[in-house]
Amino acid sequence: MQTVPVTRQHLLGSVIAVPPLARHADLSLNREANRAIFRHIEAGGVTSFLYGGNANFYHIRLSEFGAALDLLAEEAGENSLVIPSVGPCYGTMMDQVPVLKEHAFPTVMVLPMQGVLTDDGVATGFRHFVEAFGRPSVLYLKDEGYLRPATAAKLVRDGLVSFIKYAIVREDPARDAYLTELLALIGGDLVVSGIGEQPAIVHVRDFGLTGYTSGCVCIAPDLSRRMLLAIQSGAWGEAEVIREIFRPLEDLRNSIHPIRVLHEAVSLAGIADTGELLPLMSRVAESDRAPIAAAAKTLLASGTRVLS
Repeated sequence: MQTVPVTRQHLLGSVIAVPPLARHADLSLNREANRAIFRHIEAGGVTSFLYGGNANFYHIRLSEFGAALDLLAEEAGENSLVIPSVGPCYGTMMDQVPVLKEHAFPTVMVLPMQGVLTDDGVATGFRHFVEAFGRPSVLYLKDEGYLRPATAAKLVRDGLVSFIKYAIVREDPARDAYLTELLALIGGDLVVSGIGEQPAIVHVRDFGLTGYTSGCVCIAPDLSRRMLLAIQSGAWGEAEVIREIFRPLEDLRNSIHPIRVLHEAVSLAGIADTGELLPLMSRVAESDRAPIAAAAKTLLASGTRVLS
Protein backbone atom coordinates (compact mmCIF):
# COMPACT_ATOMS: atom_id res chain seq x y z
CA MET A 1 0.00 0.00 0.00
CA GLN A 2 1.24 3.47 -0.86
CA THR A 3 1.79 5.71 2.15
CA VAL A 4 3.19 8.87 0.54
CA PRO A 5 1.06 12.05 0.54
CA VAL A 6 -1.54 12.21 -2.23
CA THR A 7 -0.58 14.49 -5.12
CA ARG A 8 -2.18 15.53 -8.40
CA GLN A 9 -0.13 12.79 -10.08
CA HIS A 10 -2.07 10.17 -8.12
CA LEU A 11 -5.32 11.68 -9.39
CA LEU A 12 -4.04 11.68 -12.96
CA GLY A 13 -2.50 8.22 -12.80
CA SER A 14 -5.55 6.07 -12.08
CA VAL A 15 -9.30 5.97 -12.02
CA ILE A 16 -10.28 6.05 -8.34
CA ALA A 17 -12.23 2.86 -7.66
CA VAL A 18 -14.99 3.05 -5.05
CA PRO A 19 -15.61 -0.62 -4.18
CA PRO A 20 -18.10 -2.37 -1.92
CA LEU A 21 -16.85 -3.93 1.30
CA ALA A 22 -17.60 -7.66 1.29
CA ARG A 23 -19.11 -9.28 4.37
CA HIS A 24 -20.26 -12.72 5.48
CA ALA A 25 -23.88 -13.58 6.24
CA ASP A 26 -23.27 -12.69 9.91
CA LEU A 27 -22.00 -9.23 8.79
CA SER A 28 -18.39 -9.97 9.70
CA LEU A 29 -15.71 -8.84 7.25
CA ASN A 30 -14.91 -11.31 4.46
CA ARG A 31 -11.15 -11.07 3.96
CA GLU A 32 -10.99 -13.49 1.03
CA ALA A 33 -13.72 -11.73 -0.93
CA ASN A 34 -12.22 -8.30 -0.32
CA ARG A 35 -8.84 -9.63 -1.44
CA ALA A 36 -10.46 -10.89 -4.65
CA ILE A 37 -11.97 -7.45 -5.30
CA PHE A 38 -8.55 -5.82 -4.87
CA ARG A 39 -6.86 -8.31 -7.22
CA HIS A 40 -9.55 -7.96 -9.90
CA ILE A 41 -9.37 -4.17 -9.95
CA GLU A 42 -5.58 -4.05 -9.75
CA ALA A 43 -5.31 -6.54 -12.63
CA GLY A 44 -7.09 -3.95 -14.78
CA GLY A 45 -4.41 -1.35 -14.08
CA VAL A 46 -6.33 0.61 -11.45
CA THR A 47 -4.30 1.47 -8.35
CA SER A 48 -6.43 3.96 -6.39
CA PHE A 49 -9.17 2.81 -4.01
CA LEU A 50 -11.65 4.89 -2.04
CA TYR A 51 -13.73 3.06 0.55
CA GLY A 52 -16.72 5.29 1.25
CA GLY A 53 -20.41 5.09 0.45
CA ASN A 54 -20.26 1.92 -1.65
CA ALA A 55 -18.43 0.25 1.24
CA ASN A 56 -21.10 1.59 3.64
CA PHE A 57 -18.56 3.24 5.93
CA TYR A 58 -21.48 5.45 6.97
CA HIS A 59 -22.69 2.74 9.34
CA ILE A 60 -19.51 0.93 10.37
CA ARG A 61 -19.11 0.25 14.08
CA LEU A 62 -16.29 2.03 15.87
CA SER A 63 -15.40 -1.34 17.41
CA GLU A 64 -14.94 -2.77 13.88
CA PHE A 65 -13.22 0.25 12.35
CA GLY A 66 -9.69 -0.86 13.23
CA ALA A 67 -10.22 -4.35 11.83
CA ALA A 68 -11.56 -2.89 8.58
CA LEU A 69 -8.51 -0.62 8.28
CA ASP A 70 -6.21 -3.57 8.96
CA LEU A 71 -7.90 -5.59 6.22
CA LEU A 72 -7.62 -2.82 3.64
CA ALA A 73 -3.99 -2.07 4.45
CA GLU A 74 -2.98 -5.73 4.40
CA GLU A 75 -4.85 -6.84 1.27
CA ALA A 76 -4.08 -3.88 -1.01
CA GLY A 77 -1.27 -4.28 -3.50
CA GLU A 78 2.11 -2.72 -2.79
CA ASN A 79 1.55 0.08 -5.32
CA SER A 80 -2.09 0.78 -4.50
CA LEU A 81 -3.36 3.93 -2.83
CA VAL A 82 -6.12 3.15 -0.33
CA ILE A 83 -8.36 5.82 1.19
CA PRO A 84 -10.84 4.83 3.93
CA SER A 85 -13.61 7.11 5.21
CA VAL A 86 -14.73 8.56 8.53
CA GLY A 87 -17.93 10.06 9.89
CA PRO A 88 -20.37 11.28 8.88
CA CYS A 89 -21.22 12.37 12.45
CA TYR A 90 -18.78 14.75 14.14
CA GLY A 91 -18.48 12.58 17.23
CA THR A 92 -17.85 9.47 15.16
CA MET A 93 -15.09 11.02 13.05
CA MET A 94 -13.31 12.45 16.07
CA ASP A 95 -13.46 9.11 17.90
CA GLN A 96 -12.04 7.42 14.78
CA VAL A 97 -8.88 9.58 14.86
CA PRO A 98 -6.89 7.47 17.38
CA VAL A 99 -7.60 4.32 15.37
CA LEU A 100 -6.59 6.02 12.12
CA LYS A 101 -3.33 7.27 13.61
CA GLU A 102 -2.27 3.67 14.20
CA HIS A 103 -2.24 3.21 10.41
CA ALA A 104 -0.29 4.74 7.55
CA PHE A 105 -3.11 5.80 5.24
CA PRO A 106 -1.94 9.08 3.66
CA THR A 107 -5.44 10.55 3.60
CA VAL A 108 -9.05 9.70 4.45
CA MET A 109 -12.40 10.95 3.19
CA VAL A 110 -14.83 12.72 5.49
CA LEU A 111 -18.29 11.42 4.63
CA PRO A 112 -20.90 14.17 4.20
CA MET A 113 -23.56 14.56 6.84
CA GLN A 114 -27.06 15.55 5.75
CA GLY A 115 -29.72 17.57 7.49
CA VAL A 116 -28.33 18.45 10.90
CA LEU A 117 -25.59 20.89 9.87
CA THR A 118 -24.64 24.43 8.93
CA ASP A 119 -22.05 25.68 6.46
CA ASP A 120 -19.75 27.07 9.16
CA GLY A 121 -20.33 24.01 11.32
CA VAL A 122 -19.24 21.62 8.58
CA ALA A 123 -16.09 23.65 7.95
CA THR A 124 -15.27 23.70 11.67
CA GLY A 125 -15.83 19.94 11.99
CA PHE A 126 -13.68 19.19 8.96
CA ARG A 127 -10.95 21.46 10.34
CA HIS A 128 -11.05 19.82 13.78
CA PHE A 129 -10.78 16.38 12.24
CA VAL A 130 -7.84 17.21 9.97
CA GLU A 131 -5.98 18.97 12.76
CA ALA A 132 -6.44 15.95 15.03
CA PHE A 133 -5.57 13.44 12.29
CA GLY A 134 -2.56 15.44 11.16
CA ARG A 135 -3.01 14.81 7.43
CA PRO A 136 -5.01 16.62 4.73
CA SER A 137 -8.25 14.80 3.99
CA VAL A 138 -10.72 14.31 1.14
CA LEU A 139 -13.62 16.75 1.03
CA TYR A 140 -16.74 15.08 -0.39
CA LEU A 141 -19.17 17.54 -1.98
CA LYS A 142 -22.40 15.69 -2.63
CA ASP A 143 -25.11 18.28 -2.02
CA GLU A 144 -25.33 22.04 -2.51
CA GLY A 145 -26.57 22.55 1.03
CA TYR A 146 -23.45 21.01 2.54
CA LEU A 147 -20.80 23.71 1.93
CA ARG A 148 -20.75 26.92 -0.04
CA PRO A 149 -18.02 27.07 -2.73
CA ALA A 150 -16.25 29.87 -0.87
CA THR A 151 -16.19 27.82 2.34
CA ALA A 152 -14.79 24.77 0.54
CA ALA A 153 -12.19 26.96 -1.16
CA LYS A 154 -10.99 28.32 2.19
CA LEU A 155 -10.44 24.77 3.47
CA VAL A 156 -8.34 24.10 0.37
CA ARG A 157 -6.32 27.30 0.74
CA ASP A 158 -5.67 26.47 4.40
CA GLY A 159 -4.01 23.20 3.36
CA LEU A 160 -6.64 20.94 4.93
CA VAL A 161 -7.81 19.18 1.75
CA SER A 162 -5.93 16.45 -0.12
CA PHE A 163 -8.50 16.57 -2.94
CA ILE A 164 -12.20 17.16 -3.52
CA LYS A 165 -14.63 14.47 -4.66
CA TYR A 166 -17.29 16.42 -6.52
CA ALA A 167 -20.52 14.44 -6.77
CA ILE A 168 -23.45 16.85 -7.00
CA VAL A 169 -25.76 15.23 -9.56
CA ARG A 170 -27.15 17.44 -12.33
CA GLU A 171 -29.69 16.64 -15.02
CA ASP A 172 -27.19 18.24 -17.41
CA PRO A 173 -23.63 18.05 -16.02
CA ALA A 174 -22.54 20.77 -18.46
CA ARG A 175 -24.74 23.28 -16.61
CA ASP A 176 -23.39 23.58 -13.07
CA ALA A 177 -23.18 27.00 -11.45
CA TYR A 178 -21.85 25.59 -8.16
CA LEU A 179 -18.95 23.81 -9.84
CA THR A 180 -18.19 26.85 -11.98
CA GLU A 181 -17.99 29.04 -8.88
CA LEU A 182 -15.84 26.52 -7.00
CA LEU A 183 -13.35 26.19 -9.85
CA ALA A 184 -13.12 29.95 -10.25
CA LEU A 185 -11.84 30.01 -6.68
CA ILE A 186 -9.45 27.04 -6.61
CA GLY A 187 -9.06 25.61 -10.15
CA GLY A 188 -9.46 21.95 -11.00
CA ASP A 189 -6.09 20.47 -10.06
CA LEU A 190 -7.35 18.93 -6.81
CA VAL A 191 -10.94 18.24 -7.88
CA VAL A 192 -12.12 14.90 -9.29
CA SER A 193 -15.47 13.99 -10.76
CA GLY A 194 -17.20 11.77 -8.24
CA ILE A 195 -20.16 10.27 -10.09
CA GLY A 196 -18.65 7.56 -12.29
CA GLU A 197 -18.13 7.41 -16.02
CA GLN A 198 -21.33 9.15 -17.15
CA PRO A 199 -20.42 12.82 -16.38
CA ALA A 200 -16.65 12.26 -16.40
CA ILE A 201 -16.03 13.42 -19.97
CA VAL A 202 -17.88 16.70 -19.45
CA HIS A 203 -16.27 17.28 -16.06
CA VAL A 204 -12.72 16.74 -17.31
CA ARG A 205 -13.02 18.22 -20.81
CA ASP A 206 -15.32 21.18 -20.14
CA PHE A 207 -14.57 22.05 -16.50
CA GLY A 208 -10.95 20.92 -16.21
CA LEU A 209 -11.32 18.40 -13.37
CA THR A 210 -8.31 16.15 -12.92
CA GLY A 211 -9.84 12.64 -12.92
CA TYR A 212 -12.81 10.67 -11.74
CA THR A 213 -14.05 8.10 -9.26
CA SER A 214 -16.07 5.07 -10.33
CA GLY A 215 -18.09 2.24 -8.84
CA CYS A 216 -18.52 0.30 -12.07
CA VAL A 217 -14.74 0.23 -12.48
CA CYS A 218 -14.99 -2.63 -9.98
CA ILE A 219 -16.59 -4.71 -12.77
CA ALA A 220 -14.48 -3.58 -15.75
CA PRO A 221 -11.34 -1.87 -14.47
CA ASP A 222 -9.39 -2.20 -17.73
CA LEU A 223 -12.25 -0.58 -19.64
CA SER A 224 -12.57 2.32 -17.22
CA ARG A 225 -8.82 2.84 -17.31
CA ARG A 226 -8.93 2.99 -21.11
CA MET A 227 -11.65 5.62 -20.86
CA LEU A 228 -9.45 7.72 -18.57
CA LEU A 229 -6.55 7.43 -21.03
CA ALA A 230 -8.84 8.37 -23.93
CA ILE A 231 -10.03 11.46 -22.03
CA GLN A 232 -6.48 12.47 -21.18
CA SER A 233 -5.38 12.13 -24.80
CA GLY A 234 -8.41 13.98 -26.15
CA ALA A 235 -9.80 10.90 -27.90
CA TRP A 236 -13.35 11.99 -27.18
CA GLY A 237 -15.00 9.60 -29.63
CA GLU A 238 -13.39 6.57 -28.00
CA ALA A 239 -14.22 7.89 -24.55
CA GLU A 240 -17.89 8.28 -25.54
CA VAL A 241 -18.04 4.74 -26.87
CA ILE A 242 -16.69 3.39 -23.60
CA ARG A 243 -18.99 5.60 -21.54
CA GLU A 244 -22.00 4.09 -23.30
CA ILE A 245 -20.81 0.58 -22.43
CA PHE A 246 -21.06 1.49 -18.74
CA ARG A 247 -24.49 3.07 -19.11
CA PRO A 248 -26.79 -0.01 -18.68
CA LEU A 249 -25.42 -0.86 -15.25
CA GLU A 250 -25.27 2.80 -14.26
CA ASP A 251 -28.91 3.23 -15.30
CA LEU A 252 -29.85 0.38 -12.96
CA ARG A 253 -27.85 1.97 -10.17
CA ASN A 254 -29.67 5.26 -10.71
CA SER A 255 -33.14 3.71 -10.90
CA ILE A 256 -32.79 1.30 -7.96
CA HIS A 257 -29.97 2.45 -5.67
CA PRO A 258 -26.30 3.05 -6.57
CA ILE A 259 -24.77 1.37 -3.52
CA ARG A 260 -27.10 -1.62 -3.37
CA VAL A 261 -26.88 -2.36 -7.10
CA LEU A 262 -23.08 -2.20 -7.21
CA HIS A 263 -22.85 -4.44 -4.13
CA GLU A 264 -24.97 -7.03 -5.94
CA ALA A 265 -23.30 -6.54 -9.33
CA VAL A 266 -19.84 -7.46 -8.04
CA SER A 267 -21.25 -10.74 -6.74
CA LEU A 268 -23.42 -11.53 -9.75
CA ALA A 269 -20.54 -10.88 -12.16
CA GLY A 270 -18.57 -13.59 -10.33
CA ILE A 271 -15.81 -11.30 -9.06
CA ALA A 272 -16.36 -11.92 -5.34
CA ASP A 273 -19.20 -12.76 -2.97
CA THR A 274 -19.95 -9.40 -1.39
CA GLY A 275 -22.48 -10.96 0.98
CA GLU A 276 -24.77 -8.95 3.23
CA LEU A 277 -25.00 -5.18 3.33
CA LEU A 278 -24.38 -3.59 6.68
CA PRO A 279 -27.58 -2.06 8.10
CA LEU A 280 -29.09 0.49 7.81
CA MET A 281 -28.87 -0.65 4.17
CA SER A 282 -30.42 -3.77 2.68
CA ARG A 283 -29.92 -5.86 -0.43
CA VAL A 284 -31.88 -5.38 -3.64
CA ALA A 285 -35.19 -7.12 -4.27
CA GLU A 286 -35.03 -10.60 -5.79
CA SER A 287 -36.81 -9.30 -8.90
CA ASP A 288 -33.95 -6.87 -9.55
CA ARG A 289 -31.20 -9.48 -9.51
CA ALA A 290 -31.67 -10.80 -13.06
CA PRO A 291 -31.30 -7.42 -14.84
CA ILE A 292 -28.36 -6.52 -12.59
CA ALA A 293 -26.67 -9.84 -13.38
CA ALA A 294 -27.19 -9.37 -17.12
CA ALA A 295 -25.78 -5.83 -17.10
CA ALA A 296 -22.83 -6.75 -14.87
CA LYS A 297 -21.84 -9.80 -16.92
CA THR A 298 -22.13 -7.86 -20.18
CA LEU A 299 -19.93 -5.10 -18.77
CA LEU A 300 -17.40 -7.62 -17.49
CA ALA A 301 -17.23 -9.27 -20.92
CA SER A 302 -16.89 -5.89 -22.64
CA GLY A 303 -13.88 -5.11 -20.51
CA THR A 304 -11.99 -8.07 -21.94
CA ARG A 305 -12.44 -6.98 -25.57
CA VAL A 306 -10.28 -4.50 -27.42
CA LEU A 307 -12.32 -1.66 -28.88
CA SER A 308 -11.89 -1.18 -32.62
